[in-house]
Amino acid sequence: MHSVPVHRSILAVDIEKSTSSLRTNPIKEELRQEVYSVLESSMGVAGIQSVHCDPFTDRGDGILVLVHPVDDVPKTRLLHPLVPVLQRLLTDRNKGLPEPERCQRQLRLRAVVHAGEVHFDGKGYFGEALDVAFRLLDAPRLKESLSRGPGPLVLAVSDVIYWSIVSQDYEGIPRESYQPVLRVTVAGRRRTGWIHVPGPVAAERAMAGAVPARRPRAA
Repeated sequence: MHSVPVHRSILAVDIEKSTSSLRTNPIKEELRQEVYSVLESSMGVAGIQSVHCDPFTDRGDGILVLVHPVDDVPKTRLLHPLVPVLQRLLTDRNKGLPEPERCQRQLRLRAVVHAGEVHFDGKGYFGEALDVAFRLLDAPRLKESLSRGPGPLVLAVSDVIYWSIVSQDYEGIPRESYQPVLRVTVAGRRRTGWIHVPGPVAAERAMAGAVPARRPRAA
């Protein structure tokens, strides 16, 4: 039997400079644990529970989250409040590090949000939608945006997410701050990605308006 396509919202994060010579294996382990902690906390604030997602996929220096298409978790929550809350948690975590250790232990992330059909064959998840997400996540322009900026997080969203969510002026999602500067090719098609750098003001507002956790609806 062949696997069948299922629709998922796609969120993936990746640690900056994970292969740096300053990152010993114990430091890598610490950062991996911290990524899970801040991501799970941000999802909790956004009302996204484990029951809404497939099991996390560990990527060594990052995490893939696949969210089910349920009414309790609209795609808007992946952008607000999840992203600004994640930015706030990363900022607070890094500020708490002793100055001499920041180059070695600070945690900065690239993130991507996309949506589409994915497959699971018993060994892992795959499909063109994931190819698009990871090409955007690994785009040199996104890495450059993070390395040049003072903040701990940059976000890329696909055309699918920009036109269906960002461009619609939903609360807490400032479309003017998304810039169409990423270009990747997947399956012979040129794709556009939009970069967003969340700021501290958005984080404060998101924390103040946290979405309470909700029980999933009975099937």
